Amino acid sequence: MIIVCQQCRTRFHLNDDATPKSTFVARCSVCGHLFSAYRPVRTQAITFIDLEKIRQAEADDTVMAISNRKGGVAKTTTCLNLGASLALYGKKVLLVDFDAQANLSLCLGKRELPTFYDAQKAVNRPLDDFIVATAYPNVWLLPSGRNMVLLNKMYFGSRDFEFLLKDRLETLEAEFDFILIDTPPSIEFSTLNALTAARQVLIPCQCDYLSTHGVDQVLRLIALIRKKSNPLIQSRVLLTMLDRDTSVSQMILSKIKRLYQGQTFETLIEMDGQLKEAQILSMPAIHYSRKSPAAKQYIQLAREILAATDRAAVSAP
Repeated sequence: MIIVCQQCRTRFHLNDDATPKSTFVARCSVCGHLFSAYRPVRTQAITFIDLEKIRQAEADDTVMAISNRKGGVAKTTTCLNLGASLALYGKKVLLVDFDAQANLSLCLGKRELPTFYDAQKAVNRPLDDFIVATAYPNVWLLPSGRNMVLLNKMYFGSRDFEFLLKDRLETLEAEFDFILIDTPPSIEFSTLNALTAARQVLIPCQCDYLSTHGVDQVLRLIALIRKKSNPLIQSRVLLTMLDRDTSVSQMILSKIKRLYQGQTFETLIEMDGQLKEAQILSMPAIHYSRKSPAAKQYIQLAREILAATDRAAVSAP
């Protein structure tokens, strides 16, 4: 079979029995680019949609993107606390900070570390080299930093640029039970890569009327991604920052549940002062105060996700 490097277009001849997989990751010996390659199907030419079906057939359904076009809706907070909660159940969790603001990395006390940008520049090194341990058991981090903004300039608009993260994460598929990707509040390289890599999208929505506009924008983007590069992507809305003491919040809660009927998590995340205190100390809420409302709710969210992925946990950790 013949495979072609997507960057320098060098053609390579491989034996048909070089690998049993229908799709695999290869590294170009000329330019060092890491790319996906595909085995031929009989003697027929593989069309674009065939390639996507092959990619998606082997996708990991535990890769989840946390996304919303609106800022301040608890995307980073959810990524951090959901990851820490899943880890309580013994799951190995990789948190991917794909936002150039690097708030997730800062929440974990990680500053000025190599990022995915550095991983792309050092194509001869495995992505493992750029993943760091955190202070919490079963939780690892792929950090972010200011140089992440350069990825948009380098790759945006180039052929198959939206598959870069997915292709690199495939090399880690056997190492982690869950991979959670924190995204920026914008549509560009990072968000498109995260949505292409993810099988599930968790959309945090503050109990605020204006927040629904951000949800609608993400849902429209997901519909486009589903047609172009990730046909099996699914999404659910997580209601956050709920103030049960106000009638306005209760009214908005009811409206959002009607608006996205069947698309919301049962778990609700309430306003919690201890959650903000935990952020100041660069800690997940469950490690700051396990008995706080937010900690209990994020643990319940983890249980809900585990049950949905046939990894049900029947007792609290």
